[in-house]
Amino acid sequence: MATEDLIAGLRAVLSADEITELTRLSGGASRDTFRFRADGRDLVVQRQRPAPAAAEGEPVERDMAVEAAVVRAAHRAGVAVAEVVAASTDVSILGAPFLILEALDGETIARKILRDDGFAGARHRLVGQCARSLARLHTIDPGEVIGLVEVDQVSRYREILDQLGQPHPTFELVLRWLDEHRPVSSTAVIVHGDFRLGNLIVGPSGLRAVIDWELAHIGDPAEDLGWLCVKAWRFGAAPPVAGVGGYDELLAAYVAAGGVGVDRDTLRWWEVMGTLKWGIMCIMQTSAHLTGVAKSHELAAIGRRVCENEHDLFLALAGAW
Repeated sequence: MATEDLIAGLRAVLSADEITELTRLSGGASRDTFRFRADGRDLVVQRQRPAPAAAEGEPVERDMAVEAAVVRAAHRAGVAVAEVVAASTDVSILGAPFLILEALDGETIARKILRDDGFAGARHRLVGQCARSLARLHTIDPGEVIGLVEVDQVSRYREILDQLGQPHPTFELVLRWLDEHRPVSSTAVIVHGDFRLGNLIVGPSGLRAVIDWELAHIGDPAEDLGWLCVKAWRFGAAPPVAGVGGYDELLAAYVAAGGVGVDRDTLRWWEVMGTLKWGIMCIMQTSAHLTGVAKSHELAAIGRRVCENEHDLFLALAGAW
């Protein structure tokens, strides 16, 4: 879509007199993201890119209207999230389904958040703030959002691994362990599905907003907690929770904010599940490049991360994590 057409579309959907400072932002492979001002108000628009034919085992892109509904429900519940200003799946408006949100200042690059002096105060607060946002998210009645489905993570990723057709004995071993040690699910709630550093906007005082809600689904609340602890999302830092805190701190803050009690064994199970999941996702992304679905040096390079996850899984099962 030409810039002038995008500006005209934004003016129409927002009933704005003036759209200025339209700037493309870096983002994921599935979205075109721009920051702009509408009559002096700072906003962000995300447009859904046309999806290529899905690689074998790759999930189908969800209707963006469901994501907008989740973000609106999260905002009402007090989750740290940007306010939805407008959203539509009508491609005649901006050339693609879109989501327009309030723009919030802050950093998303994990290595800066974990190392820069300007975020020292944020690092002390981040575990508690993440726990509070997750507790609030998990109190939302799943019936508020039409279109979310419940997903059994073990079955889903076993099926994907089988479809990819690559031999990974480590992943097969871990899938068996996950089946044999599966905890009893406490309840079914809306989970973010990708709650981690990189998907959090962080300012000097801590968490500003949770972003990237396209993987939200119905699941066990401990899934989000475990994913936050996956070693890959510590980005080289030692503390197990997002590289900034400890397990007991996270679990205590989550319960204090109204979340259901989660024991350490359950958290560990979901951390192992998350590590397996990320390992298989690395295979998926590299396969997308190798099969020509989405040619990308980044996707090709991510294949090296598969062995890192296999190593981490062996450490986890040996109790050395």
